[in-house]
Amino acid sequence: MKKPEIVIRQADHQKLSQLANALLERLPELADELLGELERARVEPSAASGTAQMGTTIEYGSDDGNRRRVTLVYPQDADIAQNRISILTPIGTALLGLGVGQSIKWTTNDGRSRTLTILAVDQSSQDND
Repeated sequence: MKKPEIVIRQADHQKLSQLANALLERLPELADELLGELERARVEPSAASGTAQMGTTIEYGSDDGNRRRVTLVYPQDADIAQNRISILTPIGTALLGLGVGQSIKWTTNDGRSRTLTILAVDQSSQDND
């Protein structure tokens, strides 16, 4: 499956690039995955409506039949009990920049390959700093 086009808000792109570069020595696989997504993204000055950006709440369906609603956050704000998913997780990196209806393959922490499809994106909670 070819990776879909993704769109990332310029401010998020800058912060995430700094974060990934800071992790290169400590967590190279994670940093490389995030940097790869940032490199292939189309960067826009403001949040692209209907796309998964930092601070947005995303509803997605997975090929294992599960549906989840999560908010994409920076690592310090992650809280799995509140469905706040860190960008530095495989699923967080996979969600970044996707729009409603788009699908992407990603690899879970335990090495399984999964496909997820974006069902809805709620930007009302988005951080716009």
